[in-house]
Amino acid sequence: MSIETTATDEATVLARLSGMLQELLEEYGLDVLDTAEITMDTTFHDDLELESVDLVALSGQLREHYGERVNFATFIAERDLEEIIALTVGELVRYIVASLRAAA
Repeated sequence: MSIETTATDEATVLARLSGMLQELLEEYGLDVLDTAEITMDTTFHDDLELESVDLVALSGQLREHYGERVNFATFIAERDLEEIIALTVGELVRYIVASLRAAA
């Protein structure tokens, strides 16, 4: 397990999250995007075509990388279905940064 303890800026978190998403897309055989194409405005549903099961897998990756400080289940639970469908990478990046800073 590799728990990140220092990355609390958006650019670093975005880069790491992009890598996680690339791994996830490759694992499920989905159309793989170049990591440079994953931006703060990229949506999980429309752009990356991730389903709920993919978000569960992403949650596991986040927990493995950041430990208990980033609780993806809580982040998702605070949203209704339409908000989850419209969720952007940037929203998750900002949540991760805020969680890491709060835990520091």
